[in-house]
Amino acid sequence: MTAIDGATRDGTPRDSTRFPSARNDVSGAVDADLRSDVRFLGSLLGRVLRESGGDALFDDVETLRAAVIDAYEGRDDSAVDRAQTFVAGLDQVRAEDVARAFTCYFHLSNLAEEHHRVRVLRRRNDRTGAPADSFSATLAQLVDEVGSEEAAKRLAELRFHPVLTAHPTEARRRAVATTIRRITDLMDVRDAPGNDVSAVEVERQLLEEIETLWRTSPLRTTRPTPLDEVRTAMSVFDQTIFEIVPAVYRLLDDRLQGADAGRRPVHAPAFLRLGTWIGGDRDGNPHVTADITRQAADIAAEHVLLGLHRAATRIGAMLTLGEGDTPADAGVTALADAQHALDADVADRIGIRSPQEIHRRVLLFVAARIDATRRADAPLAYGEPSELLADLRTIQDSLRAAGAHRSANGELQGLVWQVETFGFHLAELEVRQHSQVHRAALEELRAGAEPSPMTIEVLDVFRTITDLQARYGVNAARRYIISFTQSAEDLANVYELAEHAAARDGRPAPVLDVIPLFETFADLHAAPGILAEAIGTEAVLSRLAETGRKLEVMLGYSDSSKDVGPVSATFALFDAQARIAAWADDNDIVLTLFHGRGGSLGRGGGPANEAVLAQPPGSVDGRYKITEQGEVIFAQYGDKTIAARHIEQMAAAALFASSPSNEQRTAEAARRFADLATRMDDVSRAAFFDLVRAEGFAPWFATVTPMEEIGLLPLGSRPARRGLSVESLEDLRAIPWVFSWTQARINLAGWYGLGSALAAVGDLELLRDAHANWPLFRSMIKNVEMSLARTDEAIAREYLALADRDDLAAKVLDEMALTRQWVLATSGSSDVLEDRPVLSRAVRLRSPYVDALSHLQLRALRAIRGGDPEARRDPDDADHRLLLLTVNGIAAGLQNTG
Repeated sequence: MTAIDGATRDGTPRDSTRFPSARNDVSGAVDADLRSDVRFLGSLLGRVLRESGGDALFDDVETLRAAVIDAYEGRDDSAVDRAQTFVAGLDQVRAEDVARAFTCYFHLSNLAEEHHRVRVLRRRNDRTGAPADSFSATLAQLVDEVGSEEAAKRLAELRFHPVLTAHPTEARRRAVATTIRRITDLMDVRDAPGNDVSAVEVERQLLEEIETLWRTSPLRTTRPTPLDEVRTAMSVFDQTIFEIVPAVYRLLDDRLQGADAGRRPVHAPAFLRLGTWIGGDRDGNPHVTADITRQAADIAAEHVLLGLHRAATRIGAMLTLGEGDTPADAGVTALADAQHALDADVADRIGIRSPQEIHRRVLLFVAARIDATRRADAPLAYGEPSELLADLRTIQDSLRAAGAHRSANGELQGLVWQVETFGFHLAELEVRQHSQVHRAALEELRAGAEPSPMTIEVLDVFRTITDLQARYGVNAARRYIISFTQSAEDLANVYELAEHAAARDGRPAPVLDVIPLFETFADLHAAPGILAEAIGTEAVLSRLAETGRKLEVMLGYSDSSKDVGPVSATFALFDAQARIAAWADDNDIVLTLFHGRGGSLGRGGGPANEAVLAQPPGSVDGRYKITEQGEVIFAQYGDKTIAARHIEQMAAAALFASSPSNEQRTAEAARRFADLATRMDDVSRAAFFDLVRAEGFAPWFATVTPMEEIGLLPLGSRPARRGLSVESLEDLRAIPWVFSWTQARINLAGWYGLGSALAAVGDLELLRDAHANWPLFRSMIKNVEMSLARTDEAIAREYLALADRDDLAAKVLDEMALTRQWVLATSGSSDVLEDRPVLSRAVRLRSPYVDALSHLQLRALRAIRGGDPEARRDPDDADHRLLLLTVNGIAAGLQNTG
């Protein structure tokens, strides 16, 4: 396997990272460092394959690799048949081994690309000057437009709020992810100048880890539990997020203050707030109970309090400032006396180690109180994060009064930022439940009937929220999201249920911010009217008065796209945001829109910072909240350098989205191209409906994609569907809808209907004008280009041939060709991703290898489709196992699970 081993089977070195192609010109050198890393890791994998499976395994992998490359490059008309014949002739064990080999190669390629991305970012940071989307450049432009005072005000109010969510189609095991992280760390050691580890030893360790990767089963034997998913998210917090958040704030403050940074109190606010649905999202997930929610919050709190305790202990140990040079002010003296009164034994024990270092003593006592908070050890424990912040600021004030400005504004300020950002809860746990569940529970309670187990569980959730707020503070769990909000009554129902729960216990109801989630096309259209009615209800009015008329509204990208197609959903979401923002402005509401975007293009994915800048005027206003799902969490937050860059980009975009220039550009474009949007909306929706509402579409879709099989596989804690039969798509979750099309290399959810819409407009000058001047339109075209780059017509035809519906297959293929034609004409490009050559090459270099896995998956699907109908639902048979191995590999190769 040349790309794995670095040489042909006869040992002749060959450049296998470039595939010149008549069909797809991929000429142009990949960055030399990245290319070197891929070849190096590939050669190590080749050694492991030979050691584990002998030359026969290696030769089989190489044979398939050569065939799919020949087919992809179009230089051998028989190559596809050759690949299919070879795959069909493999015995079951060898087919699985070949699938695993290609999957391992993708894992190594992915980590090489991430490693290179980090390398590029570090080189950029070493140079003078900041990129255009950096904090400093963004703030400078904002100051030019609104003045320094208004810019400072907007900066102080800035919020970027990512919400971590579990992914019901997450394909990668945590054990695999952990091994990949160790390999990445070794690549860092290999790159480090002057490291003490020899190249030979690094290579030995890498071979050991790659052997572990190869020998670790990529398949879960059991479905992960919600708590498994919580712990997976915690690994990202521990490894990166806790440390990089103050580093990002520090970067901003350094740029704001220049030479004064560290000598003066910081200007950078703690603008990030972290949320999570993991362990709180019970919509359609029977495994998430009130007890699970409580445990999820406890696990998160354990991690953040351990982090805060370690940080306070470390900084306290460093704060060896003598009282002679750095005398305490009255505030720290009073704090020391209060600490001694609280626990004299702890204070005396600390005092023995630092008798003349009062600032050190009080901070180490603070660390002891944080640990007591973690252990719920009253009375030493803090009651609220605000109490901890007050102590830390007292210490800072005293240090400043003594002239120790850098000690006050340095590491200690980092701890302050961490407490401001994470509190005692780490990430605010948000509860989500379907509106119909609330209606059913209230129907029982109002009738005075004995509550069913479902209703008891609903009430227990509110009791849990009350307990969590008492334990970790109100911000630990106060947001409650209503899926499929269809009336103002749906909001009032949540408050009423909370009162029922409180009345049964004789306790006060929890503090709640009830958030409507508008998901379908009809619900998005109805949103302003529902909100107008909702703010007239007593419960919502009361909460608005308490929050300064702050209101959060969530928009669902997934279901709207499945409902009316990606083009109409894009316009519907833009329109809904514009109308909700106008309504909020008219009603003196401080609005935060919560974007339920996914990682895939069919679910609102794509470059998120560009999407922020394309939002309607008034809809961002310095506050941007977004879901971060599944593999996106690891892609954006798995590495410290990448995570810092992502947070900076997103926050800078949120800050600049409401600038006069950006709002004027988006408003003017929306007016100018309103007729174009209407025409495209009508045509694309009609095209989408013509496909998905065709007789027999649902069972056809289940046949030509691995949709049914995905639902049987243990990929996530939440079921992939809400009780779907193949006769209806109504209850199919949007994520597996996207995932299934992605696995089939069709990606229909990301582009279907756009070609018909652009062709119906037909005015190329108008379309190019919109592409140049309308951010929303340009973002949509760029996202579709990325989606099309990951499609493969030849492979798609093989999947579509699994069912005997030439009419539906023809619709898909014709629309694919039409979309590609008109997207390229609109952008003025000769090929998709022409303006992003690095991404284009990366996609194309991967595609032949994904083709290999697609052929193996097609083998499994043909066997399953042609077998006993009862056996088709047996996830433990050999064909299902091969299918899941290829699902895992294709997801890794495309870097997308839906």
